[in-house]
Amino acid sequence: MKKIITSVMALTLGASAAMAGGPVVIEDTTEVVADKPATSVGVLPLLIGAIIIGAVLLNNDDNSNEN
Repeated sequence: MKKIITSVMALTLGASAAMAGGPVVIEDTTEVVADKPATSVGVLPLLIGAIIIGAVLLNNDDNSNEN
């Protein structure tokens, strides 16, 4: 009977020690900084392409009126 009471007490004390305290809350303090969008890199090739196409269209020396 003494062994049963001792084992029950040991299990009870062990369980209460495992359940001691409360939930541990860890706050995330890292600061998130948004990167600048790289839109100017995508616009530059389009701008250069538009200039080249415009130059080709305006520089069309079609001399078909030669007699």
